[in-house]
Amino acid sequence: MVFGAIVTGCVALVLGSQGATGGRLGVEALEVGDYRMFWSWPMFVSGSGLFWGLTLLQR
Repeated sequence: MVFGAIVTGCVALVLGSQGATGGRLGVEALEVGDYRMFWSWPMFVSGSGLFWGLTLLQR
């Protein structure tokens, strides 16, 4: 899940800072205190699944 969160954060930051929502990725801006953070739950779930599958293939 850590790798999924890292990939999601990087891609959502790039898309969100440009003002795009990423279509089906659903990038949304979250206000955390005085900071603005971009996040996408669909991308997090698919990224975590991808890295989980890659981990299983390495066994």
